[in-house]
Amino acid sequence: MIDPTITRVEVLDLRFPTSRESIGSDAVNKNPDYSAAYCILRTDSELTGYGLTFTLGRGNELCVGAARYLAGFVQNRRLSALTDDLRAFSRQLTDDSQFRWLGPEKGVTHLAAAALINAVWDLYARQQNKPLWRLLADMTSDQILRLVDFRYIDDAITEQEALALLNAQRKGREERIADLERSGYPAYTTSVGWFGFSDEKVRSLCHEALAQGWQHFKLKVGSEPADDLRRAALVRDEIGGSSKLMMDANQRWGVNEAIDRTRELAAFHPWWMEEPTSPDDILGHARIRRESGVRIATGEHCQNRVMFKQLLQANAIDVCQIDSCRLAGVNENLAVLLMAAKFGVPVCPHAGGVGLCEYVQHLSAFDYIAVSGSLENRVTEYVDHLHEHFVDPVRIRNAHYLLPTQPGYSAEMYPQTLKDYSFPDGKVWRDLA
Repeated sequence: MIDPTITRVEVLDLRFPTSRESIGSDAVNKNPDYSAAYCILRTDSELTGYGLTFTLGRGNELCVGAARYLAGFVQNRRLSALTDDLRAFSRQLTDDSQFRWLGPEKGVTHLAAAALINAVWDLYARQQNKPLWRLLADMTSDQILRLVDFRYIDDAITEQEALALLNAQRKGREERIADLERSGYPAYTTSVGWFGFSDEKVRSLCHEALAQGWQHFKLKVGSEPADDLRRAALVRDEIGGSSKLMMDANQRWGVNEAIDRTRELAAFHPWWMEEPTSPDDILGHARIRRESGVRIATGEHCQNRVMFKQLLQANAIDVCQIDSCRLAGVNENLAVLLMAAKFGVPVCPHAGGVGLCEYVQHLSAFDYIAVSGSLENRVTEYVDHLHEHFVDPVRIRNAHYLLPTQPGYSAEMYPQTLKDYSFPDGKVWRDLA
């Protein structure tokens, strides 16, 4: 098997003008342009690795700049020098003694680290000729354990506890893989309920989604109370009482208002209320959970494994929403999967954006196969946007993610997309200028 050397790292600023159609709009992020700091690892072989981190437009150039700095940790190194100890490699990117000050392990520097780490995993999976989920599923428990940085979280889960958890799920792995190959992983749709959509559009999209087999729907809330109540009634009426309705406030409220507003919306039987307040307010989430009577979900803006640790320790969430790019790539997501399994909290990853669905399908599959061993109360987010730009896009059948079959982490975009959506000089942006 070849052991390529990474000879060059390209980092591109890609942006998609999704704000023109209110795609991705919510109570806080009202005009997002889905964007990516996109990394390409060129090697001295035919193999290439692709990775990205996700943003909403302005500021994407900061992630690009940070990723270009971190690229120095991978350039001119053999792939095996990184993959022989992926825990150490991940820490190299997050522990630079000066660059770390800008985080540490949060914000722009962490997003940039995710792009590089995800790109290395993509290259590794391509070298092994396996989709990422299969690469992880074929590892021994000890090998998986060596991927995870337990610094700062060993008061919540020790390496010995994680090893016991992984070993307990060895039995039945092949049956669970066969289950996913047969039926796929359950998904929910956010595409019906963006904040900027009219009532007529929401109603039409609900009809279409039901016809396609969707049973889990998410609605953006956080507007005026009367508007939220009207829209919630509309969606509940359209999807019926047997479908699950989730609501997402996208950090819009303070704690007291979140409790009051969630109680009001409880009349429509939300399956969860997502990001009801600041993503950093762990005790606030715990109080909202205690006093609202509604299951609470958060995680897409949790900066690192330490915040997830505290949310779990404080009994602050009912649903753990990992993000493949907010955390520092595959390695840190594995740490959170293990903690969530120990605390018995289901993981329902955040997706959407550009490339996030392509990524999280691998993480959800691995969680079921090797970590939680369960699909109970678990669904992965799906939005029907921008998949046409990917060489190996997600495949949805009957509201389930079908397992990826091509080698890699599903992040490769078409060359024409890279040309057209490069900011600010790509054709799409020149035409909009």
